[in-house]
Amino acid sequence: MTTATSALEAPEQKVERLNAELRGKSAQEIIAAAVREFGRKITYVSSFGAESAAMLGLIAEVDPGMPIVFIDTGMHFHQTLQYRDTLQEFLGLTGIHTVHPVKEEVKAVDPKGVLNKTDPDACCEVRKVRPLGPALEGFEAWITGRKRFHGGGRVNLPVVEFSEGKYKFNPLADWTHEHVDQYFADRKLPAHPLVADGYPSIGCWPCTVRPTDPNDVRSGRWVGFKKDECGLHLERKDRPRVF
Repeated sequence: MTTATSALEAPEQKVERLNAELRGKSAQEIIAAAVREFGRKITYVSSFGAESAAMLGLIAEVDPGMPIVFIDTGMHFHQTLQYRDTLQEFLGLTGIHTVHPVKEEVKAVDPKGVLNKTDPDACCEVRKVRPLGPALEGFEAWITGRKRFHGGGRVNLPVVEFSEGKYKFNPLADWTHEHVDQYFADRKLPAHPLVADGYPSIGCWPCTVRPTDPNDVRSGRWVGFKKDECGLHLERKDRPRVF
């Protein structure tokens, strides 16, 4: 399909077409198709967490200059910030852009820096969700590293979706933990420093502990709260109202 014809497609039609075209394709093929479809109008939003090097490695194979957004919430483990720099150099990525929450907004809703203890949804909203909007301005699509084996709302994750005005590609949707481990081994990717310390899923330090359920890699996130997503992948209508 030509670019001109593609531009005339309704979002639902484009999503249906892309999901059909990409069914059974490899992660590299999905990323390459996304780049062909959107060029420099697509970005990857990375947490630089435990599994992030897999997607970053795949992107480096296809387009090492792809724009990559990292949201520095101000509450990341210092190891995560070091890991971002390590992977940038190791993979030769040239498009990493770090964004931050608006200081005035954080000060207004979380002056003591302890909001995560009483309202983690509000904490994620101000520190992570709100900065994403401006970071995605100018982009028509973005890539995520979500996988169905993570469970929760991800079990039926499609390869391509349309949400809040932008297309989302999930090239690793059908990858298993074994796929991730094998890719790390094949590419000799450096691991996040906290993985060896028992953290298979890594977010902000106040809301991340070692898994409470050995069969659920994300069970160490937001322990004690009915929460399994930071909010980046929830539509506005699905996100709790916080402030």
